Amino acid sequence: MPTTSADPFTQGLDYLYKVRSLALEPDMVHLVDDLTHRIPVCIWIGKHIEAVNAQLSACLQACRDCFHPWDQPAIQIFAAPLAQSFGIDALCNLRTYPTTILVDVGRIMTKDWLLVVAHEYAHAYVGSAGHHQQFARSLSHLCLGLGIATPLCSPANEESLRFYPHCSPTSDPLAFWRGEDRDWEGYAANAHFFLPSID
Repeated sequence: MPTTSADPFTQGLDYLYKVRSLALEPDMVHLVDDLTHRIPVCIWIGKHIEAVNAQLSACLQACRDCFHPWDQPAIQIFAAPLAQSFGIDALCNLRTYPTTILVDVGRIMTKDWLLVVAHEYAHAYVGSAGHHQQFARSLSHLCLGLGIATPLCSPANEESLRFYPHCSPTSDPLAFWRGEDRDWEGYAANAHFFLPSID
């Protein structure tokens, strides 16, 4: 999502408007209207969002690699600060083309980004928002390919699939977007950290 402005605040605000247009509902990306946090968040996004999205793209590619090339849906992925009122860490918007995955990387620990991407990729693969058995089979396939413990796949466990794989929450979701997450900087320097090791 390139922007023509050199000003980090303008770049960040443009980015927020763009991911807002890709969300299921515009209010899911509400910081464009938040006068308290908008300036520091937009400046940080303007300076760092390309690196963050590169990490998410690496996670997305790891998921793609679990399937044959002809069996990979068209998906784009972006980091986005999602409104806490929706209570979600990420979403898969099947109404866009390509399908859009938005991940609030401020809501989950950096080490778990691959886990949440795998969950949303499973939705994109089956083309459904539900946590039914078709989703469970897709997620299980991804977990096997990524070296993650597979979920229990039975109708009785469909509710637990909403939160699988488990991701560790952060204490302050906006801290990342304000540039206060120093751990992320270390992970960003080691892009392989997010991906399963191949022995």
